[in-house]
Parts: sequence; structure tokens; C-alpha cells
Amino acid sequence: MKTLVTGCTGLVGSALVEGLFQRGHAIQCLKRNKMAGRGRRGSFWATNALPGSDQNFDLVVHLAGENVADGRWSAAKKERILASRVDGTRELVDFIASMPKKPKAVLIASAVGYYGSRGEEILDESSTTGSGFLADVCRQWEGESLRLTALGIRTVNMRFGMVLSPRGGALQKMIPPFRLGLGGVVGTGNQFISWISIRDLVAIIDFISQKETISGPVNVVSPIPTTNRELTHSLGKALGRRTLFTVPAFAVRLLFGQMADEMLLSSTRATPRVLLEAGYSFQDQSLAAVLRLCVKPPPDND
Repeated sequence: MKTLVTGCTGLVGSALVEGLFQRGHAIQCLKRNKMAGRGRRGSFWATNALPGSDQNFDLVVHLAGENVADGRWSAAKKERILASRVDGTRELVDFIASMPKKPKAVLIASAVGYYGSRGEEILDESSTTGSGFLADVCRQWEGESLRLTALGIRTVNMRFGMVLSPRGGALQKMIPPFRLGLGGVVGTGNQFISWISIRDLVAIIDFISQKETISGPVNVVSPIPTTNRELTHSLGKALGRRTLFTVPAFAVRLLFGQMADEMLLSSTRATPRVLLEAGYSFQDQSLAAVLRLCVKPPPDND
């Protein structure tokens, strides 16, 4: 299967390229145009760098987007987050629409932030959208894919939860303070976190690429969500450290502003109904086991 991937160098993209290659995909990475983001419209992707003979793809996987968890959300940061997803997806769809031979399927990253903060409510793919900046970003992001459906292309909006990986991401930012014994519960600790192991995420994308009955939104999350309190204690246990601290909500808001309410204090209890009904069998359902793998020191190559 010939597969075009955006965001190849990111946390998910690098793992996906490796995983799909091992599964027999022929991978081509689509890179950002070096001038993208400098006020030039219509030049987001370096499509001219693709050899003409390589512009017929069976599958497109779109992962690229500005990191939402990298620092406070200034007005400029929020603009970059929105533009990287909405403008980037719009121009990718324009490129796909211009292909003489259309791909059979396009898989586009989204996030469970689509649902907003919903407390203990169980959210599946039929649940309504929520409120807030991230929910609005996800709505616009997914909205750009509607033209693909109109072109008769099977389109999937993959709503990722928190990705747990030993190679980076939010978890790896948490580990250093936890190793020092400074990790603790954020806010009440009762907020739900929908998570997915990087191993399952890669396998799910491959599964969706072959499962022609799957289209539309798909929650790419473990069937067993956790809470901030459970994640905190499990991570501390995996590291052999006590987790006695509590970071009050007001302190988190003081440090991170709007991002605190929409990410650190937000509660999203998503369930992967579509994947379960389609017969996907999750490899990693134990949060403790995944965390032990993620905190394991890398092998010594010396």
C-alpha cells in the first residue's frame, strides 16, 4: 500500500512511519513548505518536492499540527494552533482533490478535545461537541475534511486521546519532576483522561486503513480511561516515587492560563465504540504496564 504521511517527524508520525513500513506500506512523507506560516497562502505543503510518479497514493494519513501543550496559549500561539490544523488540512484537501487518481482513504488526526470538558459523561463518536478553544479547533479541523467525503473518498477523523510513549509527548514532560519526588495530583484529581499507547495507536491506524467499513469520527483511546489521580499514583509507582503533592487548580491556572482549564483540568471520558464494534483488539489495556514501559531507561548502545 502506497501511503502519504504528514507530520512524519513528530511523536506519532515517527512511530507510524516505522510501524507501517514494517507492515508493508511504501511510505512517502509530505513536508511543510519552508515559507509556510509567513503570510503566504496556498504554500503550506511542499507538494512540488514529491516526484510526479509518486503522486498516486492508496492512503493518506494527516498528522501534522502545532504542539498544543508547548507553553501558555498566547494569542499568537492559538493562531498557530488553529492555522496549522485548519489551513494545513484545507490545503492538503486541495492537493488531494487535484490528484488524477484519488486515494482510497484519508485518515486525519483530531483529538478528544472535540468533546470539551464533560465530567463523568461517557462520550462516544455520536456525542455532541463541547465548548472551548480546543473544541472549536477540532470542529473546524474536522470540517475541512467534508470535501473529501463529497469526492467519494473514505475519510476518517481520528480523535486521539493522550498518547503514552517512551519517546516523548506529555508523559515524558511529567517524568522529570516525578523522578525528583515532586509529582502530584492536579486540581481535584477526579478529571478523566482518555489515553492510548503509541503501540495501539500505530496498530489502530493500520487497522482503520484496511477496514473499509470505518469512516467518520473514531475515538482512538483505550477502552479503560483513567483519572488524573490514578495516572499520578500509577506513574509514581512505576518510578518508585511517592506522590504526596497536590497542585491546586488556581495555581495551575496561574501558571498555564487557558491551557490549564482546557487540558490539565479538563475531564474527557471517551470510549472507542467504533473500534470495538469493528473488532479491534487492544494490545495495551493496563495503564500500569504501559507506564512501566514508558519510564524504562533506554538501552545502552555503548
